Amino acid sequence: MNIQGKRLARRGWLQWLSAMSLGFWLIGASAQSPQTVRLVVGYSAGGPVDAAARLIAPALARELGQNVVVENRPGAAGALGGDAVSKSAPNALMFFFAASPTMTITPHVIKSMPFDPLKDLVPIAPILSYANVLVVNNDQPFKTVPELVAYAKANPGKVAYGSAGMGASNHLSGELFALRTGTQLTHVPYKGNAPAMTDVIGGQIQMMFDIVGGARGHIASGRVRPIAVTSKERNAGLPQVMSMKEAGIEDYDVGGWYALYGPPKMEPELIKRINEATRQALARDDVKARLVELGYDLWVGPPSWVTERATRELALWGTVTKGIKFD
Repeated sequence: MNIQGKRLARRGWLQWLSAMSLGFWLIGASAQSPQTVRLVVGYSAGGPVDAAARLIAPALARELGQNVVVENRPGAAGALGGDAVSKSAPNALMFFFAASPTMTITPHVIKSMPFDPLKDLVPIAPILSYANVLVVNNDQPFKTVPELVAYAKANPGKVAYGSAGMGASNHLSGELFALRTGTQLTHVPYKGNAPAMTDVIGGQIQMMFDIVGGARGHIASGRVRPIAVTSKERNAGLPQVMSMKEAGIEDYDVGGWYALYGPPKMEPELIKRINEATRQALARDDVKARLVELGYDLWVGPPSWVTERATRELALWGTVTKGIKFD
């Protein structure tokens, strides 16, 4: 065998060895001591991101034949969790269960982002997407988006909307709505969606953008009136509610998403294996039914989908947040 042939043979051997190593990472050294896969959530236990991760983790464990645990690392609007994964070893089986605000909004909101969302993490798999719904207090004179826009233009600054806090996705949903409609709205930040919704119901503020899954119960009971969902298409959880585009607001497509990211230099074969296992976990009927019930849409595809969407939305929120003081 010549030198070139020996080199090719050695390369083939190394590739085979790498693939075998990936296999051992995923099946564990033995049945008695399987490796644990960690899904890092950048928020506290009990919130929507944590709940989704804990719903998916057992299904992912079944597909991988591994223990899968959820690890909460709250702080810096989710960024501390992402930072921990960005600094972990490529074979640590530690993945970031990322919520889109952390990757696309937080970099524009906090003074010192601990990691670069487009460079310091490797996308593995898209998981879920969700829309917000614009709900208004029942006593308001506007019942449609055009009526709301007309009222806001006639009463600049007098329409107040609530959010989960400065820089939250529903805060910026309102900022984008004002930008696209040429209206002046007053933002009222709360410590979470629940107190903001309470004040919409009570009439202290006129409206808010809320996650479909969180608002659906209040809509069904008649405590608030939905007038549009923020996605391009109608939402399966609220099929009777038109989209912003249908309501006449062009170039308004706002939604959130969850995706899996890994540390830099992850092996392509490991990325492929986790992506496929995630697809299979989300395809399970029990998991799919529960996620749809919570107002989510399955978002399943290649890692490139995550990169494309994160890049686009990071640029969008950079434009929307210009001039806003978050201190």
